Amino acid sequence: MAATADTQTNEVTPTRRSIPWLLALPALAWLVVFFVIPMIFLGRESLKDGGLSNFGDVFSDYRAVFRRTFWYAFLATVVCVLLGFPLAYYIAMRAKRAKSLLLALVVLPFFTTYLIRAISWLVLLTDIGPVPALLRRVGLLGDTSSIIGTTPAVVGALAYNFLPFMVLPIYVSLEKVDRRLLEAGPDLYASGWRTFRKVTLPLAMPGLFAGSLLTFIPAAGDFINVEFVGSASQQMIGNIVAENFLDRNLRPEMSAISFVLMALILVGVFAYARSLGTEELV
Repeated sequence: MAATADTQTNEVTPTRRSIPWLLALPALAWLVVFFVIPMIFLGRESLKDGGLSNFGDVFSDYRAVFRRTFWYAFLATVVCVLLGFPLAYYIAMRAKRAKSLLLALVVLPFFTTYLIRAISWLVLLTDIGPVPALLRRVGLLGDTSSIIGTTPAVVGALAYNFLPFMVLPIYVSLEKVDRRLLEAGPDLYASGWRTFRKVTLPLAMPGLFAGSLLTFIPAAGDFINVEFVGSASQQMIGNIVAENFLDRNLRPEMSAISFVLMALILVGVFAYARSLGTEELV
């Protein structure tokens, strides 16, 4: 009987081991068809005409645009952290009955398309819009000054569109925090700030890490917001690619730009994860 049971166990084990792969098969097929294969074609395109010199031209011709792109994405991420962390903390720790309502309000912008949200930001910031009118009334904006076509307008639009991507991961991390750990801080004569720095912030770090990536990466590749509330002096890499990729003569260079952007983002992500300590974020 024991031998029979062992035989049945050995027969079942390979099947059980294959179940995770079978479940992951649709996602793997999706990645191959819509990511790996396009990347192969894009790589081949980037090596046409000038070959590897296309990548050299990217660094020499678009260095300032790359700096501007990452600077805007970084500023938008910082704004989202400053706005999103307190909001996520309040929803997770203090909201109680209003928690569901506040979470619904956070995700409510996703019920409209990204394009409509960008246009609404344009309506708010245009010279005859409510925001400039209010700023002129309190003396913070001159009569002939404009918000459209400025760095704050672009960064504000980016932060507005990607703020939910920061709030939700941080909320999930804070929701899992054992409240007894926070209650133990005052019992051990720790101030509120020290309890936050030593207990709350480390426990929220996985959500902060995920939210930062979910905000920074799409912000670095965005081009819609600059089209509506920016100008030529605020152009990001996404705008350069969107405007020139359909030109066959410029397609190899645009493909090289796309690869360089992905490579720089990957390096930044690994450096960021290492600085936070990846072993603490698993």
